[in-house]
Amino acid sequence: MSDQVERYQILGHKEALTRTHHYHVACKELSLILREAYNKLPKNLQSLIFQDTLSALKLLPQMWTDNAVSAAHLLVQSAEATLPKQKKNVATKEFKIAMVASKRRGKAHRMQECHIELPQDVLVDIFRLLDTRSLVSASLVSRSWNAAACNNHLWESLYATIFASDHNSSKAKNLLDGRRGEDNNSVDWREAFKRAHIDNSSKRLTTSRGYCLYCDMIVWLDGLKCGSGKCGPQPKMQSVVPKSSEQVVEYLLDGSSSMISSDSDSDLDDCFDEWYIPKLWAHPLNQYRPG
Repeated sequence: MSDQVERYQILGHKEALTRTHHYHVACKELSLILREAYNKLPKNLQSLIFQDTLSALKLLPQMWTDNAVSAAHLLVQSAEATLPKQKKNVATKEFKIAMVASKRRGKAHRMQECHIELPQDVLVDIFRLLDTRSLVSASLVSRSWNAAACNNHLWESLYATIFASDHNSSKAKNLLDGRRGEDNNSVDWREAFKRAHIDNSSKRLTTSRGYCLYCDMIVWLDGLKCGSGKCGPQPKMQSVVPKSSEQVVEYLLDGSSSMISSDSDSDLDDCFDEWYIPKLWAHPLNQYRPG
């Protein structure tokens, strides 16, 4: 097995495509790999990438977000621009079938008269897996989701994970240390997170990828923590260095040792300009979209 094949398997696109919250990122990475790396890779790895591309398109009807549709559309555009004619036609046909199935499934879902509401504690546990941008978006879906997304303990956990583990986070550590032994509900952790977010202007809050120093490999992030399942007790946040899709492709091509460096924040910022929401807090969390 070549080093590039081994690195591609480590990236775990096949598994990520089955997870709704990672699907659109996996599609975008595959799209970038097709455009920037496909023709530089060995034939056996090209075959794996093509199979994952088809899998992504086949899974589209199971995804319920506009992000998923946009990412799948970007993926098929990259396939059309890169793949040889026969494979390109297969990918295009699969995308058309998936879009028809997705529209039918969406229509059937809207026509359902019975709506199942998950318990608040279940929603909170699910929301712990989301990045900050997705969590804010989830709060706009319904009253029930809004209540879960505003859970004070959820925001306290996010605050501790992101800001209290930074190297320059004495203010955050002091806030957390000062509340030990007290009722943490006396602190509005969402507001504390908001202020810290504005102070840090951190675009890494939107990334789903990182290099885990504990696992020594590129991993998917769940709740901005290593999601590999190999870390045992969750390591400190500073052991995961956020990475962009461009850096993932760089890793695939040459296994760059720069993966372990955290000095490439400017590259990460440039890459995420398209996905980053400058006004993350433009919509108050007590507002929601009727649905």
